[in-house]
Amino acid sequence: MGIQTTLKALSDPIRREILHLLKDSRLSAGEIVEHFPVTGASISRHLSVLKEADLIRDTREGKFIFYELNASVLEEIMLWITDLKGEKVNVTKEQTSIDS
Repeated sequence: MGIQTTLKALSDPIRREILHLLKDSRLSAGEIVEHFPVTGASISRHLSVLKEADLIRDTREGKFIFYELNASVLEEIMLWITDLKGEKVNVTKEQTSIDS
């Protein structure tokens, strides 16, 4: 996905909060809806935008769809921002560290 699509997805506070919820574990759409004072249809649209930006992945298990964070896209954004700041970045699979 392009950076414009990713940044657009990150621009909404509800979508950022969904990503925050998914950082610790995968959740079903119903579990995500419980955290917000908006309709299920609204959350479904937010999930669709996050999926289009490749920020989340979904897996169907029976009647349920579970969502999980795709951290690799976030790492790419972090690298891009760090490059803009002119900082040197060392990335490993386990961690991301920034050397000034």
